[in-house]
Amino acid sequence: MQTILGSGGTIADNLVISLQKYTNKIRLVSRNPKVVVGREERVSADLISAEQVSNAVKGSEVVYLTAGLQYDTKVWQEKWPLIMQNVINACKKYDARLVFFDNVYMYGKVSGPMTEETPFNPCSRKGEVRAKIATMLLNEVAQGSLTALIARAADFYGPGTNNSFLNMMVFENLKKGKSAQLMISKNLKHSFTYTPDAGKATALLGNTLSAYNQTWHLPCDMNVLTGQQIVEIAAKELKVKAKITVLPRIMIQMAGLFNPIIRESIEMLYQYDSEYFFDSGKFDNVFAFSKVPYSVGIRNSIVL
Repeated sequence: MQTILGSGGTIADNLVISLQKYTNKIRLVSRNPKVVVGREERVSADLISAEQVSNAVKGSEVVYLTAGLQYDTKVWQEKWPLIMQNVINACKKYDARLVFFDNVYMYGKVSGPMTEETPFNPCSRKGEVRAKIATMLLNEVAQGSLTALIARAADFYGPGTNNSFLNMMVFENLKKGKSAQLMISKNLKHSFTYTPDAGKATALLGNTLSAYNQTWHLPCDMNVLTGQQIVEIAAKELKVKAKITVLPRIMIQMAGLFNPIIRESIEMLYQYDSEYFFDSGKFDNVFAFSKVPYSVGIRNSIVL
């Protein structure tokens, strides 16, 4: 049995599809789990409940933690450490291997490429939370009490990835005949992880014993593009003009006074005022994996 804690999101759905290659026993766990391919077992559970997490993990060989929480710092500070501890305890209890799907917030602002060796140096409150929970897992691995790996991704984009700013602010705006909106600059390069590739690579890592007790950057196209180049590719696919509105920091900060979601994003603007390079060379050197290039990924994202 391979169990996904936090099913229902884009990454989890892509993971379900990719896991078909490795197992026909998949358990989906969330408050209201919904099947993806039609054969999954469903378990309703709240991940902040130790008992419910334990029951959901029981009988699992591999557990994937792909949960996403409300984008609210206080929620993250309160719930993420509790969820991670519950999952660690359950995996230890039932001798299950743990795959934690992570982001890059704990690195903070990095000069040069981000690699698996980049030290944790968070410069945001959300980054501090991500550093804390990643360290909880890594300490258990170092002590030999847990077999686990971290699968880390850059910012997302892809088909049906509705919470991606590329999908929302670029692709959807261009579809509606509006200007694509970019934050801070249109001339800086920024890496993105294609969500179907993320699901496929996470399934591969989870089913490769030699991959455990390590951190992995999930594969992404290393031909990193600027915001303007991404808009131009998308506009060409849609046969519209590549119109761009660059949102300056002060405008975003003012909008945050009235919109709580924007307000929660302000501390992350450091990711857009300098170049953002996500290096997946370690994965590329170990696995024969056909990555989707940006040109194809953008086309696929626009079609749906």
